[in-house]
Amino acid sequence: MAHIDYFTFTLSPFAYLAGDGLEKIAEKHGATITYKPMALMSVFEQTGGTPPAQRHESRKNYRMQEFVRVSKKLDMKMNFQPAHWPTNPAPSCYAIIAAQEAGGGDVGGLVQSLLRACWAEEKDISQDDVVRACLSANGFDEGLADSGMLTGATIFESNTEEAVQRGVFGAPTYLVDDQVFWGQDRLSYLDDYLAGK
Repeated sequence: MAHIDYFTFTLSPFAYLAGDGLEKIAEKHGATITYKPMALMSVFEQTGGTPPAQRHESRKNYRMQEFVRVSKKLDMKMNFQPAHWPTNPAPSCYAIIAAQEAGGGDVGGLVQSLLRACWAEEKDISQDDVVRACLSANGFDEGLADSGMLTGATIFESNTEEAVQRGVFGAPTYLVDDQVFWGQDRLSYLDDYLAGK
């Protein structure tokens, strides 16, 4: 059985635009997924990436054009300049980690709901009530927002270190075997790889 390590970041617009594509591909191929939220700005620092705010205007403009094109093609609502972006990603990332550790709910749905809250619903995913609502809506105990903080912080740090060691430099990134698939627009390549093409 194939296994996918999914390195993600709850403020990533392209992770949002991936929607449930990863989960559909995993189901199609009988693959398992481990969700690995990471500190993307730290990954950028260690791998030569540039935070969005520090990029050249041409890159900023192209990024915005991509938001419009991709969201339109996928028919996904998207606020191109969300009211609460950037914000502190730690509470939402820790919640994903805690939920995955606890089990019993839909981790993929949780990831998607947090991304949707930021990029389509104008909610601040650093706020406890938003994180709790996303946990509850996906079958998890809201209390994980509190009880999972310590474990979440530790695993978040180790996920970040692992990401750099394994060749991850952006989000979303999907790893299978020794193959790295970066970006929601590479999901079709992941699908092909799992199909043996």
